Amino acid sequence: MAPLNSEYNQQQKDAIRMVRQHLSHLPVSKLRWLKQRIKSYLQFRKVVQSFQQEHFSDICLEKCFTSSTSACCGREGIITFFADVVINVLLSTDEQIDTLLETLEGDIGGSNCVYLNENGCLWLCKPIVCEMFLCDAAKGSVLGQNENLAAQWAGFCRRERMYTWPTRPILFDELEAFFLHEGLDSPLMYLHKSPGLLRLKAKHGLGRRQSLKVSRV
Repeated sequence: MAPLNSEYNQQQKDAIRMVRQHLSHLPVSKLRWLKQRIKSYLQFRKVVQSFQQEHFSDICLEKCFTSSTSACCGREGIITFFADVVINVLLSTDEQIDTLLETLEGDIGGSNCVYLNENGCLWLCKPIVCEMFLCDAAKGSVLGQNENLAAQWAGFCRRERMYTWPTRPILFDELEAFFLHEGLDSPLMYLHKSPGLLRLKAKHGLGRRQSLKVSRV
């Protein structure tokens, strides 16, 4: 069967290659700045991952891998933010990045996300929408039975917005602005391209401030 050449796969490949190429030529000071900026986010992701593994690993294994009844990990259903790509490439080895690109190139279709194999997600730090998605069955089984766990998860959802929801200066917007200032562009830069997110930013008085900030790095 011939590999697919979908728009989704092409946009993913282009973003990964662009980020990888640009990071490889950045001066040490800018790389240090980028890694410093994502520290808080990585700490948040570590806590969420631990919570997921402790309370959801069994039910998610059943719903996603065994019975394939969950709505997560569907083909081309994963919204990948440009910042997701930046963070993952920053953390990944060349071999891990090569694997992502080869997987996108050799994709022959199916019902699952292209990045999903028998061992799980191929991303070292998977997209935030994947980390924060819980199907109704999982939420009902775990959170519906435990008010304390439900409160913890609600807290994680509020913390996620501090990095991704542009009602204030946020990390994901800042990372996009950094690359835009460097002369690069991608359809995955939703914080600067999505009409809905742009309206939200305008409503809260946000615009090019992040770009002005990173231009001085």
